[in-house]
Amino acid sequence: MRIHEVNPQKGSTKRRRRIGRGISAGQGASGGFGMRGQKSRSGTGTKAGFEGGQMPLYRRVPKLKHFPLVNPSHYTIINVGKLNKLPANTEVTLESLMEVGLITSNDGPLKVLGDGELTVALTVKAAAFTKSAQAKIEGAGGTCQALSKSSDAASDDE
Repeated sequence: MRIHEVNPQKGSTKRRRRIGRGISAGQGASGGFGMRGQKSRSGTGTKAGFEGGQMPLYRRVPKLKHFPLVNPSHYTIINVGKLNKLPANTEVTLESLMEVGLITSNDGPLKVLGDGELTVALTVKAAAFTKSAQAKIEGAGGTCQALSKSSDAASDDE
């Protein structure tokens, strides 16, 4: 047996449907495509994603990673390592940090992050703490007091 002798098995292939070749062929006249309209014309139909001139979904949806948050939370952040400069048993708030100069701008309620090491016992009052920051503050002998975000915002207005 040679490669030119290989044929598909009998009955496994069908002949091509020749449409639009007269009524005796079974698919004459409009060739099964109906009377008029875009889908009856020759050539391909529309490209994938085409919605008849309406702005397609893939162009309506925002791109690049995640959808933007409608009301994002803005915090004034500080790392635990910067709190080492404060004396022991100090009460740490957003206002006290601005007075000392560790924070220069008020970007919203205070959030304490856990980067760095803490060796001083402090009483920290903030709107939010990361788990690592809370562990480091309590590990150094200090306390964490979570304030509500709205009360911080109300104190800023006064």
